[in-house]
Amino acid sequence: MYVLVNDSIISQEEATLKITDLSIQRGYGIFDFLKTVAGKPVFLEDHLDRFYSSAEQMRLPVKLSRNDLTAQITALLDKNKLSDSGVRITLTGGYSPDGFNIASSSNIIITQQEFEVNRDFEKSIHLMTYDYQRQFALAKTLDYLKAIWLQPVLKEAGADDILYHDNGMLRECPRANFFLINEKDEILTSKTNILKGVTRKHILQLKTGNFKIEERELTMDDLRHAKEAFISSTTKNILPVTKVDGRVLGDGTPGPVTRALMAEFDQYVYG
Repeated sequence: MYVLVNDSIISQEEATLKITDLSIQRGYGIFDFLKTVAGKPVFLEDHLDRFYSSAEQMRLPVKLSRNDLTAQITALLDKNKLSDSGVRITLTGGYSPDGFNIASSSNIIITQQEFEVNRDFEKSIHLMTYDYQRQFALAKTLDYLKAIWLQPVLKEAGADDILYHDNGMLRECPRANFFLINEKDEILTSKTNILKGVTRKHILQLKTGNFKIEERELTMDDLRHAKEAFISSTTKNILPVTKVDGRVLGDGTPGPVTRALMAEFDQYVYG
């Protein structure tokens, strides 16, 4: 497998990064992750928009122009020749002389791995809520400390993932956006203090039946009255949620609104 480190495509085994990089010293950096289907990137422009936005928010210099970065991604895809895969673009804080200040030049790393989204419409997950607000919520940073720290708690609770809330307001999962379907069959997702996912963006643009899809401020009370729920991400597309904090949603299986949305989004992505 080949990877790209700055301007060079090299084998994965050859790839190195100096220990003075801020990503190692302080966990400082950003990334984005996109998928390919049949060798073609999905929603590439949206992922690049978010990548450059995250870099700007975190004050990280990107030496590659958008066109140059696209060319680098294309070159790596051509080299690896994978059909369905995940592509990760990482931008680090660079080699910092004091281990604290951002370097004048960041390091950019692009990796690719075989990856195929599970398209089983019967699969669902259970969530556990947790009171936490991510720093720099609009940037896709390397900071997953809380989510990783919570993994033993998650396993003990018998849940599959975490749903963050803050001061009674629903937010997001560590690696996915959260949607609920209320008693009016409205499909809703949190509006503020979240990472606005690429998959989330395209779900909001769907025209599924007569259902209303929108972002708004959601509360824990909205969650308690939800009939259905699901999460969305590049790696999951739309994944139903059938239990939250032990409370079963609906009859404990993916609901009709979620199923309709899954079918439409599957067609939207895969044709």
